Amino acid sequence: MKICFIGGGNMANALIGGMLGKGYAAAQIDVVEINEENRAKLQSQFGVRATDSLAEGVAGSDVVVLAVKPQQLREVAQALAALLEGQLLISIAAGIRAGDLARWAGSQAVVRAMPNTPALVQSGMTGLYALPAVSAAQRGQAQDILAAVGETLWVDDEPMLDAVTAISGSGPAYVFYFIEAMQQAAYELGVEESQARQMVLDTFLGATKLAENSSDEVATLRARVTSKNGTTERALLTMDANRVKQDIVDAIHAAAKRSKEMGDELGKDA
Repeated sequence: MKICFIGGGNMANALIGGMLGKGYAAAQIDVVEINEENRAKLQSQFGVRATDSLAEGVAGSDVVVLAVKPQQLREVAQALAALLEGQLLISIAAGIRAGDLARWAGSQAVVRAMPNTPALVQSGMTGLYALPAVSAAQRGQAQDILAAVGETLWVDDEPMLDAVTAISGSGPAYVFYFIEAMQQAAYELGVEESQARQMVLDTFLGATKLAENSSDEVATLRARVTSKNGTTERALLTMDANRVKQDIVDAIHAAAKRSKEMGDELGKDA
């Protein structure tokens, strides 16, 4: 399998690094990147071929991974239309629906992927959706590429990717937001900055590992930490009084709504 990445940004770097770590050869990977400095960096860091020519990059490829900004995808897809010869297209651009990409590129062999930023450390979560024309072999190719940077989840209905975007795609930002709040509280309570960072990060890592390795519901694990009239109960009662949980739920619904809006806005005919 030969793969061409269109765009050499952070997510492309993560995928390329993950694939090389999983046994792919650098000779299997081409990158089309317009920035000369970025091309040199890709070639030096990964040993892959980097070019500024779309035609050169796509020629001979089996899979084309579109790793450009959503606002650039229409232009890139339309430029690809005359160059494609049955390649699988994988888009990691947020919001752009598979059908719109297929229309622009003149190909129905499209998989839409929604990875998240922990892919940068091979701990990502990627939602995947394939158009009906994508073969089982092509689904396997998409699976192998995205699994190089973490876990994958296939959805049968594309609108579910709006939920994936809101939960796992945007989710790291929610976690960082909560970490920021806990660190701020630690500073205000007099904890030294580096100690606060370590304490909060290790707490998140430990709690996540505990939940991952337990068959109990998260609510049960939470209840076990919450002694009657204790410190944890006081904190949680304060959060409940301020609707923290419901505000988080509402925020995720808002993110899902925005994902749908982006699909409507970016996918409409000019």
